[in-house]
Amino acid sequence: MDVATLERIRSLKYRYLRCIDLKRWDELGDTFTEDAVARYGTQALGEPLELDGRDAIVNFMRENLGPGIITVHAAKHPEITVDGDTATGLWAFEDTVIATEYRVVIRGAAYYEDSYRRCSDGVWRIAGTGYERIYEFTHSLDDMPSLRFTANRWAEVAH
Repeated sequence: MDVATLERIRSLKYRYLRCIDLKRWDELGDTFTEDAVARYGTQALGEPLELDGRDAIVNFMRENLGPGIITVHAAKHPEITVDGDTATGLWAFEDTVIATEYRVVIRGAAYYEDSYRRCSDGVWRIAGTGYERIYEFTHSLDDMPSLRFTANRWAEVAH
């Protein structure tokens, strides 16, 4: 197996997660093929999310993960299989979402199941991504009266 290709795919996944956490929406868009699909199995919004196309995915993130939503994603233990110009990947991940406006923290874990495609410009991009939660829990920031919270420059923190 081509180690350089594996490293490009790993880097792609890490960039996808970084762009979400740092709210770099244009850069996030470049991680997807135009016809990408996303199937996020989170119940935080009441039902799993099904998004079709790069624009739909990026627009959802831009509209729903704005400055009042702080996210941290960590992916590890990739299992990547490459077959020519396509590949699949399975990633363990955990995330934390702090929705300051709603005074709630959401934590969870899952396994991302991805598909990738090497595009005509030679760049690997995500063609499909999704997960179903192993667990997800929420708790109110109001349940922690002694909590002191500091956030980075991308966050708006409601006091």
